[in-house]
Amino acid sequence: MRLSHFIVGMTMSVAVIGAAQARDQISIVGSSTVYPFSTIVAEKFGQSSGFKTPVIESTGTGGGMKLFCAGVGLEHPDITNASRAMKSKEAELCKSNGVEFQEFVVGNDGLALSNSNKSASFSLSIAHIAAALAAELPGGGKTSSADMAANTLTTWAEVDAFVASRGLPKAGLPNQPISIMVPPPTSGTRDATESLFMKNGFKKLGIEGDGYENLREDGLAIEMGENDALIVEKLVADPSMFGIFGFSFFDQNRDKVQASVVDGVELNFDNIASYNYPGARPLFFYVKKQHVGVIPGIKEFINEFVSEKAMGLDGFLFPAGLVPLSEDDFAKQVAARDSL
Repeated sequence: MRLSHFIVGMTMSVAVIGAAQARDQISIVGSSTVYPFSTIVAEKFGQSSGFKTPVIESTGTGGGMKLFCAGVGLEHPDITNASRAMKSKEAELCKSNGVEFQEFVVGNDGLALSNSNKSASFSLSIAHIAAALAAELPGGGKTSSADMAANTLTTWAEVDAFVASRGLPKAGLPNQPISIMVPPPTSGTRDATESLFMKNGFKKLGIEGDGYENLREDGLAIEMGENDALIVEKLVADPSMFGIFGFSFFDQNRDKVQASVVDGVELNFDNIASYNYPGARPLFFYVKKQHVGVIPGIKEFINEFVSEKAMGLDGFLFPAGLVPLSEDDFAKQVAARDSL
């Protein structure tokens, strides 16, 4: 072993040992979508394990990745929740800072395009969603030009007409102003919106290029923070508004909001589990390997989370809206858990 490698290894070990001496609670950051599930596990873990209840911050998936991958030691979190898989640039950041991690898939979720129960329910396609949210459309959405220009569609009826002009079926949408609350750029739900609704919607519309990544900034797509409860409050207050968030949060607020039918598929447990719903996605958390066995309780917390009693069909996370993994996928997570 080179002396330089030995010194780096010793420095990292000292940093982690120092963390263990100074911190006896697990630190978790990341996704607001995974946050409720992680919180339930943390509370049960704190009540029954003899370890302190982990501290969890809802920073958004992107924000959590930055904190998680920044380094090893006391000042860095042990676990980050994520509503999408880690990006290659985030993995590179972890690598450059000496962070080794293990990925876990905890269950499935689906993006809800939701509005108030007092409003008319919508049945539309991902092409409609993409056309309503895009920063630019061919001819701005109202002319026959093929050149991309600022989106000028302001009502759902105009969106319907534009979608029909691209050779797709009309949805019979009303002459109602477009107003959609969207997640912030740091959110994994925003990334999922772009990949599942926007990118695939552009494909249906026959629009080429990467323009789907840019959402309109004229006030019709309203960027919100990580507080999904605030979005529900605004939907209740304004029946003309829509919001995009995860199935679990929709499921907990069915008395206040409803989910649109997308591409003819309802947002429900079965359609998420089968991935028939076009907004279905997996949920994750990432564990810092160097902290396992050093920060008290990490291994035990993972054992609590990655278990049938938590993640299974009869598990305590199911009533909170987590759609369980298939038997094969769950077995892979158990193998990953046992390998730590």
